[in-house]
Amino acid sequence: QVQLVESGGGLVQAGGSLRLSCAASGRTFSDLSMGWFRQAPGKEREFVAAISWVGGRTTYADSVKGRFTISRDNAKNALYLKMNSLKQEDTAVYYCAAPGSHTILPVTRREYDYWGQGTQVTVSS
Repeated sequence: QVQLVESGGGLVQAGGSLRLSCAASGRTFSDLSMGWFRQAPGKEREFVAAISWVGGRTTYADSVKGRFTISRDNAKNALYLKMNSLKQEDTAVYYCAAPGSHTILPVTRREYDYWGQGTQVTVSS
């Protein structure tokens, strides 16, 4: 059974940093791209960042570009999101996700088949 479990969320002041982690189990994810999404109260779940399974290519939402960094450790079956210069508008539940096929850099929700339960990130003023 495939499982994705996020951790590392919490309360942080604006301008601060957090590092989210996602532990994957149930299969190896080294041959799949992986991504992060987030959902703020009353809003749609939105794409944040993705990293390819080959070549380490990355892509980011414009709203986080230059502040967030996605990375992975295939040996540990783990995915990370380093978030710097956090803003109040970054407050959301953050989800780790993986597609069921070898899409290089999926950026839409429908391209992802596996989802974690989410971790809350709250940025205070």
